[in-house]
Amino acid sequence: MQVERVTISADRVTVVLRLDPGEPLRTSAVPGLPERAVEALPGLTRHRCDNGAGRTFSAELRDTETAHLFEHVACELMALAGSPRTLRGETSWDFVRDGRGVFHVSLQYDDDLVALGALKAARRVVTGLIADSDRPDIDAEVARLRALRGSDGTACRE
Repeated sequence: MQVERVTISADRVTVVLRLDPGEPLRTSAVPGLPERAVEALPGLTRHRCDNGAGRTFSAELRDTETAHLFEHVACELMALAGSPRTLRGETSWDFVRDGRGVFHVSLQYDDDLVALGALKAARRVVTGLIADSDRPDIDAEVARLRALRGSDGTACRE
């Protein structure tokens, strides 16, 4: 899973995410991935998803794009670090235009540094969950993100 490009606008950060050949495109391709994701980040069970079918994210998690999981992990990490839970994300793709395994993940943010850090952390977390290697240290990831806000908890802005 490679982040190829990051674009930051006034209220949103967008990444172009490329899954390497052989990496699973869908969560259903990795036995136990949905359960490991919820175990690592229980707040994922509260996420809503605008999927056109009315399914919750918990239901989606059983068989969705791994980039979609990446989006929700980043949002959850931001929330745990103090960002509003009302911030939204979106995952889209056009394999004809961009090639198989290329996704565009966009997140609203309240702090650009926290959003960028959350994307980096989400990559580590999702990669670890897919590999079923050592469990991601969510507390350490959240502590790093909180530190980006500054000691008083306010957003770091220029």
